[in-house]
Amino acid sequence: MSILLKCPLKSLQTTVFSRALSSTAALSTKEWRAERGLPANRNAEGILTDGPDFTYQDGRPTPLLHKQMKRLKRQREYATKMVELCSELDFAKERFKKLEEAKEQERQQIISNRLKPKGDALTQRKRK
Repeated sequence: MSILLKCPLKSLQTTVFSRALSSTAALSTKEWRAERGLPANRNAEGILTDGPDFTYQDGRPTPLLHKQMKRLKRQREYATKMVELCSELDFAKERFKKLEEAKEQERQQIISNRLKPKGDALTQRKRK
C-alpha cells in the first residue's frame, strides 16, 4: 500500500510529493515460507531450477547449465572445506591427547625418580 502525501512549501511556491512504501507483504511471504520449511527465495531450488531445460529424444544426458555448474562447484568447495576442517579437528584432538599423555608420563617419571628410603627406614617400611 502506498500513500501519496502532498505538502506545499510556501517559500519555494512548489508542491513536493513524497511516497511512503511498505514491504510488509514481502516480509509476511518470507515468514510464511520459513514456517513451512520452504526456502525464502522460491527460485533458489526446485524442479524448474534443478531440472534440465530440454531433453534429447535419443536419451542422451543434457549438458548442465551455467548456474547448475556454479552450484555444483560451490557445493564441492563446501564439501572439501568441511572435510579439511574435520581432519584439522581430529588432528587437534589427537595432539591434545598425546600432550596430556606425555604430561602424565613425565609426572609418573618424576614420581618414580624421587628419593627412596634406604637403610633402617627401608627395613622398617618393609616390616609394616
